[in-house]
Amino acid sequence: MPKESNGAALFCPLQGVIDIVSKKWALLIINEIGNHKRIRFSELKSELRGITSKTLTNTLDDLRENELVVRQAFNETPPRVEYGLTKDGIDLHRAIIPLLQWASSRKGAVVKECSCKALKSLQQSRKVL
Repeated sequence: MPKESNGAALFCPLQGVIDIVSKKWALLIINEIGNHKRIRFSELKSELRGITSKTLTNTLDDLRENELVVRQAFNETPPRVEYGLTKDGIDLHRAIIPLLQWASSRKGAVVKECSCKALKSLQQSRKVL
């Protein structure tokens, strides 16, 4: 639970959400997982150009801790792990689509140079919803 500088717990739901989604890669990860329903770590990393394995691991751990992402490990050789969204994660995925639409429609938005594939994901999101 988020805390104030004096150590007291914050009970504002908006503050908690902002703390979670304001991390650099959080919304893009939620969007990618939501677009694929279930995705492996390596596939997710290749979709998110520029993210390091460590950053992806840490962000996925944060999202799991906040019950937005679920990790499923399969008892196979070689080991296989997939990530999916929880109900809250699905709700967040739906909520960020208007934000992505707004960002892509802004005057002066540089769509051609987007290297994060978020706009392509947005088009896929429209099909999913």
